[in-house]
Amino acid sequence: MTTNKPLHTFHIPVMGLAYTIDSPIRVAKFGISSVIALADDELIEKMRAFYSEKFDVPYQEITKKFHDYRAERITSYLNLVDKIVKVKFESFKTELSESKHALENYIAMLPNKSEIKQGLEHLLEDGITMKENVMKYLEEHLYSGDIDVNIMTKLDKDNFANNEQLPVEFNDAHAALRGFANSNLSSSIVLSAGMNPRLFAYFENFSCFFPDANNNLEKKIILKVSDFRSAMIQGNYLAKKGLWVSEYRIESGLNCGGHAFATEGILLGPILEEFKHKKDQLVQSAHDIMVKVLAQKELHVPEQPLDLKITVQGGVGTSEEHDFLLDFYNVDSVGWGTPFLLVPEATSVDPETRKLLMNAKEEDLYLSHISPLGVPFNTLRGTTNEMFKQKRIDENKAGSSCPKKFLALSKEFGPEGICTSSKKFQDVKLAELNEIKDTLSASTFEKMKFNITEKACLCVGLANASYLENDIRISGQEQGVIVCPGPNMAYFDKEVSLAEMMKHIYGNANVMTDANRPNLFVKELKMYIDYLKNEISETTADLTAGQIKKWNAFKNNMLEGIEFYHNLFSTSHYFENSIKEIQNQLDLYKARIVEIKVPELVPA
Repeated sequence: MTTNKPLHTFHIPVMGLAYTIDSPIRVAKFGISSVIALADDELIEKMRAFYSEKFDVPYQEITKKFHDYRAERITSYLNLVDKIVKVKFESFKTELSESKHALENYIAMLPNKSEIKQGLEHLLEDGITMKENVMKYLEEHLYSGDIDVNIMTKLDKDNFANNEQLPVEFNDAHAALRGFANSNLSSSIVLSAGMNPRLFAYFENFSCFFPDANNNLEKKIILKVSDFRSAMIQGNYLAKKGLWVSEYRIESGLNCGGHAFATEGILLGPILEEFKHKKDQLVQSAHDIMVKVLAQKELHVPEQPLDLKITVQGGVGTSEEHDFLLDFYNVDSVGWGTPFLLVPEATSVDPETRKLLMNAKEEDLYLSHISPLGVPFNTLRGTTNEMFKQKRIDENKAGSSCPKKFLALSKEFGPEGICTSSKKFQDVKLAELNEIKDTLSASTFEKMKFNITEKACLCVGLANASYLENDIRISGQEQGVIVCPGPNMAYFDKEVSLAEMMKHIYGNANVMTDANRPNLFVKELKMYIDYLKNEISETTADLTAGQIKKWNAFKNNMLEGIEFYHNLFSTSHYFENSIKEIQNQLDLYKARIVEIKVPELVPA
């Protein structure tokens, strides 16, 4: 896979199961890279049927009767997306070469400092409107965005046939990896949610992840990480298998959409600073390990380290923040996710959910415990899923029918696993709770009941938006839609075109109407303060010395982060119009952190 100079300085990260399921078909022709979730092969198969009909491509259903149906479905859909993107891209280049108006509109969507933008502007200024000349330039400089894919490493459920456990390569994440590896794509796989040693080892089975004789990688690995230490550990672990990590995608621990993997109070600014100063260490460490392993495997050994990108995402909302991250931290790209939920040309969202997103205020967006994974989950109040879930609770029918079982990861009731949002699981837990009801206060009973029933069926809820948008029939129990925006959603309140959003990112327009939006670093700091306070207040189990030590470290890390920001903002020429307000907010939050009382162990 050759490395092209990116047309854009942003990418669209994976969102839910459905929201970016077809984003490459929508935006790749403009040079925008986006990420498809590979978790739900049923949704993927339905979307393959939908797009096969739309683009008049022969379609044969891959049913569950196929031996390797999950991997086959994924491969077939990715190949179809690749085919459609290539056709749309060629058509787009022809349109640009034939229409001055289309070319001017496209130029307006490109970054201001883009060499390609300047080249296209020169063509127009010189009056060179010959189709052949424009097409020659486009062929040499334009290319489509990457069709990247995502696997949450934790979603690697064991699978069974006739009560017999299948070999590990038929686990969910393993099959998804195989589906991508066998596809025609030349792109990247984004691994999120931490290490899965068995899955990481499975990469060794596919030659496409190893460098060829020209030091190219047909398929690349991207790791989504929350700090430098995690990046170093995972990168070196993969290097010990001869595998290269081509990008570390740093995500804010809390100020992001979907599942939130909080750090111990280490803030995004200091994390980026560490990557900035230690990137060479990250590169050299992995290279030194990898070349030894490749030599042992008798594979091609690159003399120099392969390319490594550092990117960042989570809570970015203004062109100034975007430019600051690019210029000060030298990142290669900035992820913009949540705002694109209001861009119909880019994401798959049903009209009712998009309207809910447009009207969302700060208090409507919250860090919930609805995920069966037991990981905090950013979501939105008032969804149709919330309504259906509460209706079942009120009718004493709590829980989901659990048709997909992608999150059936609890082994509490047997090796085949069960999902904590399922009716089967919740029935047992509610029965156990009722047996001890008389020993509990009314408030304690209700809280314990809520903790059981609040779990939501993410498998269905995060997929339904695409079915609704495309009028694809939804069978089974009504689950409605779950949407997982980051807190940034509160500051975007209208549907916008793709061109408008790109102009906003590059500072040539403003699609936000809320002038009181906090700086992304300040917003994340506030979320971490709230997170720590909730952790302390909600702890009911006996305190341990380790827990107390962790909370004190959390406080100290936030205080150190504030000092870092004070120094950063006092010397930066960015955020000049809001620097006084930012400094005041930092001082306010410092006082709040100092006030947080970490409990002490009481001697027995």
